[in-house]
Amino acid sequence: MQKITTFLTFNDKAKEAATLYTSLFKGSKITSVTNLPNGSVMTVEFELAGQKYIAMNGGPRFTFSTGISLAVSCADQAEIDELWDKLTANGGEPGQCGWLKDPFGVSWQIIPTNMGQLLRSDDPARAQRKMAAMLQMQKIDIATLEQA
Repeated sequence: MQKITTFLTFNDKAKEAATLYTSLFKGSKITSVTNLPNGSVMTVEFELAGQKYIAMNGGPRFTFSTGISLAVSCADQAEIDELWDKLTANGGEPGQCGWLKDPFGVSWQIIPTNMGQLLRSDDPARAQRKMAAMLQMQKIDIATLEQA
């Protein structure tokens, strides 16, 4: 059993968000939906890549900030591109250095699994070039970091 579960409080789009998120990762699923007496969705329990989450519709006083994000380690550029495109579609907002906000306001970091290695170099000037290149990016471009 997972001891700590991430709980995301949305204005009124908990089910829509959970549906998008579970479509992004293999083996992910919505496990439970709890409705209020009027039939509207109160909570949605779901799993992403084996981790449990709960989404709740809490009303407009709840908002997300960039102080908390969901970080996804991607195996390759194709995975970065796919997740980036799907999470920024329909009102999502690209950010800097692999960060974005999805259409529901949740912040994500879409980064390669080997991000630390891509930014390191024994040559301090090359390490600076790599960091400078990354700071100019929105979506991470692995090839550009390798060449910097």
